Amino acid sequence: LKPAAHALFKKLKDEELELLVQAVESQGAWESSCVWAPRGDVRGAKQGLPPQVLLCRLFRWPDVHQPHELKHLCYCTGRWGVCGDLAALCCNPHHFSRLAVPETPPPPYSKSSYGPSWPDESQHPSTQLTEFSYKGGDWRGKRLCSPLPDTSLSRSTIKDGCWCKLAYWEHRTRVGRLYAVHEASVNVFCELPWGSGFCLAQLPAAHRSHAVRRARGKIGRGLLLSREPGGIWAYNRSEHPIFVSSPTLSPPGAPRLAVLKVLPGYSAKVFDYEQVGGKGGWRLPGEGPCDPHSIRISFAKGWGPCYSRQFITSCPCWLEVLLNQLR
Repeated sequence: LKPAAHALFKKLKDEELELLVQAVESQGAWESSCVWAPRGDVRGAKQGLPPQVLLCRLFRWPDVHQPHELKHLCYCTGRWGVCGDLAALCCNPHHFSRLAVPETPPPPYSKSSYGPSWPDESQHPSTQLTEFSYKGGDWRGKRLCSPLPDTSLSRSTIKDGCWCKLAYWEHRTRVGRLYAVHEASVNVFCELPWGSGFCLAQLPAAHRSHAVRRARGKIGRGLLLSREPGGIWAYNRSEHPIFVSSPTLSPPGAPRLAVLKVLPGYSAKVFDYEQVGGKGGWRLPGEGPCDPHSIRISFAKGWGPCYSRQFITSCPCWLEVLLNQLR
């Protein structure tokens, strides 16, 4: 790649080279600016690669070969061609992610599997959970016996204009209040040198088990959730995998919800608005009620038939994304 890289660097302006150095040295720790390069292949000794593929291969993923293996991140203006020069494109390697799809066969122990997401009430007859509802500007809680609190968004709770609300859980306990998201994208993290979003490190820390503390230590930069045309995307910014489940990740007619493993640096479309349509809730066999407008994400730990954890409520740290059904 050395001849091709040198040929590209010679075509970049000094300010573009400085931006590239900052992005590479920070390893994507913050949202850097676009690095504009001329369109077309950069010819090296024996190969020609588009600039974005060349730099992603050089600085991030040596096994990337084609542009279709990459996805623009939501904060990259290059995906809309916002440059003023149609002959230029963004080649910042930290403005791209790789695509995670269920068809990609991961190791056997972490296959996308159809496993129960929630235990039967009969399996945990004594479980007590708190249901939170939003009324008149404050949160009210009540005790009930069920495998999961009803935190789905109703029409009365979305008048504030947010497109989703985030609930953070540790095992079967929800920590903190719902976090409303109004911007097109949101970072969810424990440690982020620069940026804003839902900081899990600021939530209450009482009575945390060793397993929870260990899992929280792996969240790091966490993930980026973005609302894009047609659906919701999740970009794994951490150094450990995340595991995602939503009704639209499962094939039509599947009796159980699929769990998708998303590796560090990868993105996945975790919710498809067209696929779910205007359906209301339904009941999955052995799982109870399912909100078709929700996404569940576990940090570092998977669940399902291929894991010791059968249900996401057994995972140390996980996130529930409650979507605004009115879009």
